[in-house]
Amino acid sequence: MDIRNRSVLVLGGWGLVGSSICRKLMEYEPSTLIITSLKESEARDAVAQMQREYGSDAGTRFVPAWGNLFVRKGWKDEPRETLLQDDASRLALVEDIIDELDDEILQNAALYSLLMEHKPDAVIDCINTATAIAYQDVYTGSRAILHELQRNDLQRESVERLLASSYIPQLIRHVQILYRGLKAAGSSAYVKIGTSGTGGMGLNIPYTHSEERPSRVLLSKSSVAGAHTLLLFLMARTPDAPIVKEIKPTAAIAWKKIAYGDVLRGGRPIPLVDMPFEQALDVSGDFLVDTLEAVQRLDENLQAAFIDTGENGIFSRGEFEAISSAGQMEMVTPEDIAESVVFELRGGNSGHDVIQALDSSVLEPSYRGGYLRDAALRRLEKLEKEHNDDSIAFEMLGPPRLAKLLYEAQLLKVVAGTPGDVIEAKAEDLATAIAALLKTNQKLRAQMLSIGLAVLLPDGEKYLRGSSVKIPPFRGERNLPLNPDNVDRWCEEGWVDLRPVNITSWQQRLQRIMDETNAIDADDSSSRYIFTREHWDNFETINPGKIAAWIFMVEEKGARMKD
Repeated sequence: MDIRNRSVLVLGGWGLVGSSICRKLMEYEPSTLIITSLKESEARDAVAQMQREYGSDAGTRFVPAWGNLFVRKGWKDEPRETLLQDDASRLALVEDIIDELDDEILQNAALYSLLMEHKPDAVIDCINTATAIAYQDVYTGSRAILHELQRNDLQRESVERLLASSYIPQLIRHVQILYRGLKAAGSSAYVKIGTSGTGGMGLNIPYTHSEERPSRVLLSKSSVAGAHTLLLFLMARTPDAPIVKEIKPTAAIAWKKIAYGDVLRGGRPIPLVDMPFEQALDVSGDFLVDTLEAVQRLDENLQAAFIDTGENGIFSRGEFEAISSAGQMEMVTPEDIAESVVFELRGGNSGHDVIQALDSSVLEPSYRGGYLRDAALRRLEKLEKEHNDDSIAFEMLGPPRLAKLLYEAQLLKVVAGTPGDVIEAKAEDLATAIAALLKTNQKLRAQMLSIGLAVLLPDGEKYLRGSSVKIPPFRGERNLPLNPDNVDRWCEEGWVDLRPVNITSWQQRLQRIMDETNAIDADDSSSRYIFTREHWDNFETINPGKIAAWIFMVEEKGARMKD
């Protein structure tokens, strides 16, 4: 990508890595840099710093933006704990995470709104997503619930807090919103600065969070980081997604500044406290975690020489010397990261893009698999003929829509025969013929109902079902209204729909397949085309599996991007 005269959104641009990336981007003259941070003061400080360094003659417009991008836009400036303390916002936070992603959730999301407001050409994401999610600590929340259960005093707030801290649902929702937002904004590239969670060390990492070694909270961060990478890998394999890359540093990142002064923890000074020897407590009875007995607060804060490593915190000389030592986390500079990020954004190959590394190392479909597929299909077809029993769908693979499409195509095949015959018939006549077939053919009817499919009859007023149904899926509600909107949605998702309007859709679908195929030059015998007349058996029959695959690839844009 040519950065010159393009707009770039740098998420977390105030931080150690983000600020280095902004400076590196300036070498290539972007038209706009949108620099974000959690706090307004940080975002404005980052913009002010860039303006001081590059001046008004740089030709780049610097725009600050701020807020928590993992919540609703109306909450972006609220501390997460404030949202969790309020009953209404806490429940809404949980619903935003676990409910299906609809337009309301999407439009209200802070991340989506930011992308739509600025419509950047490229996004560089320096937010430590894994830390933001994993340090919500499901272990502490789980312990609280267990203690309440033991006391037979389970609190709704405790349950909702645990749901709100669920790692994977949060991560999935974040990536869903990111993907939809990047598409809607027209962004052409997304580069993530990820994390290994352990600074490149293994399960022997000696740095813990006052837990067992290795820390479960630290390993949670690694787990979320790994899941995040694989979700980005999937997004990179989505045909209509932007170019996706991830640089994953595996060392301590340092540094922002070296100074002497107040030591800050969570952005606040650490007040000095003391306990004189004569006030020493007895090692007996219970240890009270929150006791302030005999603790004296001094009128000063902890001060020392320190090195500021940005998001990873402030270290003393001894801490920094230990963590950056050869054989420990060692060290990588933010400028090293910025060099790789911008090089990748410009279309280079730094050798550090983990998405590309995954892409080149996964085991793809094989020639042997493709060769043997035909043999397997021939064997299945032979068994069908021997037993005079068509093998249509079992509804174990999912989604139910696949089974619905396969059965609908099979029913058209039985009552009409060929695509041409389906197209030439009246939709009402085909619907009536299928209903008559199912009324007399108990075996075929029972097969559909037994695997969880419902069948909507041609009049749209009655339906058939078995002892269980796949659609609608059970989500805690046992009574759902059978209104027209729900019925239409369920037919789309997995009900066999015998209404003439659906038969008309099948006729249009088959006509499109025939038109596209017949448009191929009959004399072209090259390797250019896959779905030729021979693929469709010269339209002498209907093959439900082939048609279902075509629907997923063409109508639903679900084609595999890489073979």
